[in-house]
Amino acid sequence: MSAHCHHDHDDHSHGHHHATGDPSAPGYRKVLWIALAVNALMFAIEIAAGLRSGSVSLLADAIDFFGDAANYAVTLAVLSLAAVWRARAALVKAVSMLAFGCFVLGKTVWAATQGVAPEALTMGVVGAMALAANLGVAGLLYAWREGDANMRGVWLCTRNDAIGNVAVMLAALGVFGTGTPWPDLGVAAVMAGLALSAGWSVFGQARKELARGT
Repeated sequence: MSAHCHHDHDDHSHGHHHATGDPSAPGYRKVLWIALAVNALMFAIEIAAGLRSGSVSLLADAIDFFGDAANYAVTLAVLSLAAVWRARAALVKAVSMLAFGCFVLGKTVWAATQGVAPEALTMGVVGAMALAANLGVAGLLYAWREGDANMRGVWLCTRNDAIGNVAVMLAALGVFGTGTPWPDLGVAAVMAGLALSAGWSVFGQARKELARGT
């Protein structure tokens, strides 16, 4: 998930490169555009499915797809823009993640007061679609998994997203088995909290970079 992989861009500052780990390679840019399109599409699908089914965990997972789409867009921009514009883009991304995180937490609290279980079938089907989408993107990015810090961060981010998809599917099973909304709400609360934490971290780092005049 985005919340799980933000620091990978900063911490994996090694000089190890795979044979195909050149970020300027045309193939890498093409893969990033495909990944951006897939994540943007899944964001729209999960937002619609979450609202229709009443599943807050689907809405929370949609935040991850939004964050990943923004990650890919920023990574594409990194290939050609100055550092100050990368920091500004990160700031916009952070504010968006914080806004969506607050929305999902608010929705979680509201749903808890209603006590209505979401539609488990929609949760499971869309969760499986999301897992397939992330596995497909991870497969495309596999050749660049040992590139520079930014490339490795993109790979790890996509790989870790599968955790969120599996969590949604498990929540769907929990809802189906118990007939209550609590499995869905529990997963949603954790995912939204992680998104808020990551968004705040990105916000703070972007502010520091702008203050330094990068």
